[in-house]
Amino acid sequence: MELDFGPDVRDFRDEVRDWLADHLVGEFAEHRGMGGPTDGAAWEVRLAWDRELSAGGWLGVGWPREYGGRGLGLLEEIVFEYEYARVNAPYRATVNALDLLGPMLLKMGSEAQKKRFLPPILGVEELWGQGFSEPGAGSDLASVRTRAERDDGGTSRSSGAESGGEWVVSGQKVWTSFGVHADWLYVLTRTDPRSVRHKGLSLLLVPTDQPGVEIRPIRNLAGQDEFAEVFLSDARTSADMVVGEVGQGWRTAMATLGIERGTTLLPQQLTFEREAEALIDLARERGALDDPMLRRRIVDAWISVRIMRTTNLRTIAELTAGRTPGAQATTAKLYASTRHQQLGQLATELAGPAGQIVGEDYALDRRQRSFLLSLAETIYGGSSEIQRNIIGEQVLGLPKEPRP
Repeated sequence: MELDFGPDVRDFRDEVRDWLADHLVGEFAEHRGMGGPTDGAAWEVRLAWDRELSAGGWLGVGWPREYGGRGLGLLEEIVFEYEYARVNAPYRATVNALDLLGPMLLKMGSEAQKKRFLPPILGVEELWGQGFSEPGAGSDLASVRTRAERDDGGTSRSSGAESGGEWVVSGQKVWTSFGVHADWLYVLTRTDPRSVRHKGLSLLLVPTDQPGVEIRPIRNLAGQDEFAEVFLSDARTSADMVVGEVGQGWRTAMATLGIERGTTLLPQQLTFEREAEALIDLARERGALDDPMLRRRIVDAWISVRIMRTTNLRTIAELTAGRTPGAQATTAKLYASTRHQQLGQLATELAGPAGQIVGEDYALDRRQRSFLLSLAETIYGGSSEIQRNIIGEQVLGLPKEPRP
């Protein structure tokens, strides 16, 4: 898989390759491929790597220069992400702010919010967590119950100055990726207590360093605590910390999820390809290719990662042509998550008893960790059931699922 968009972008590609070759060394090189969207492994090393990227000007290559970016185009962004994934660099610790919050602020934030938050994101000075999901409101975000009320007097905790009032936020959020490290949260709240479903929601930016915020880690199957639950008890933030318009939080949240459905699967796809190649090597070692049933499953796994590649290339082609991505972009998340689980299951079977033996203090090898973490992929970011509803109703035009 090679991306070639002409001589200008080839020069940029060579610049990326040269920088990565010079800087992805030592401890950083030892942690190639470490981490993931729900994998908090080697956190401090990855954070140091992000600061190395920041110093080199490689965070936010497509963000405007006035906010600390390089002001480059979509082609350069895609090339950087591809080259980054190609060398199997550590998964960026600041991905939540870089891939989701930052683009959302660029699209819907106020000028003051952009100037306040975007440079510290690119400087790896502030870390962010997403406050969307709640108990009883995971994939169905329209059911959120976290509430925010206006208090028009006093000194703002988020700015430390007299302000035009504050929002007082109470509720519970859950499955906050890397929440234990977050300095700020972007929180979907209900600002109109009489509203129902999608109406009356607002997206607020809330600092975590205050008495009204309690963050508790959630330990997963792989023994990591990259997820967290957040309890908000009269937490406060300035009245101007609303992204977009008050009461229009659903539109803002959907813009964020739309960003998440863009080209962010490209690095994952290359990771899956590496895992498929490792699977084939393992099958050769174990003599599994002599078994026609196993051989068929291995070929199916190989084909699946090639389908992901074709899907991503098609989406990239549409984006670079200025077109809205087609149906394949909607189906990509469902396909990738289910296929990755099948890939991990097959690798575990091929490993035999050794694949079920962990090291000291529950230490896992990469194959074991990847498989256990993949079990959550059909839940986070929109469960497979919700994804099938979206595909059925919005892509295929089928009748909507009956609601109680």
